[in-house]
Amino acid sequence: MGNFVQSLTLTFVPLFIVIDALGNLPFVITLSEDMSKRERRKMIHVATATAAVVGLVFLFFGQFILDVLDISVGSFAVAGGLILLVFSIKYMTTGRIVEATKEEMVAVVPIGTPLTVGPATITTLLLLVTQFPTGIVLLSFALNMLVAWSIFLLGSRIARFMGQGGLKAVSKVFSLLLAAIAVSMVIHGLNLLGITHIVSQGALPINYTNSYST
Repeated sequence: MGNFVQSLTLTFVPLFIVIDALGNLPFVITLSEDMSKRERRKMIHVATATAAVVGLVFLFFGQFILDVLDISVGSFAVAGGLILLVFSIKYMTTGRIVEATKEEMVAVVPIGTPLTVGPATITTLLLLVTQFPTGIVLLSFALNMLVAWSIFLLGSRIARFMGQGGLKAVSKVFSLLLAAIAVSMVIHGLNLLGITHIVSQGALPINYTNSYST
């Protein structure tokens, strides 16, 4: 029992850090600010389901998929970072991350992936499954998805507490942080590819998994 709890803790914590549901909440609030309550809840359900499916696919078949497609984790990280960077620049210049109004579209990209389950989470899953039983990693991932879903659902209450002005101000700040996360993803990917050797102190918590794996 003690070993089970320890293994669950050691797999839950790094996943909680890289999924970063609390850090992603402002982006969820921003993307759903023009939606009705029903549309917002639907968006959150779709986003969480998308993140869960992406995570499960890479948990069980991740390394196989990357090997078959001849794609390195570093390349995946660079691609995810560039996508986030485009979204952040678009928001800072136009005030919107996407033009589409359908909640399903923003739920899949960017909330479901790469924000909730992106290169950092996928890399962490690939590392954990080599060190712990797949069942333990699966349980930790499922618990993290439940936590993220709950946090996203509470976003509207937090928005009401902050008010419209406060929410917009925070959204602007977090658009800059989103750009920083994107750049951090790109740097980490370039490091993995051996193109650069930059020590990143940024927002991407994937360095935790690197130290953990040793």
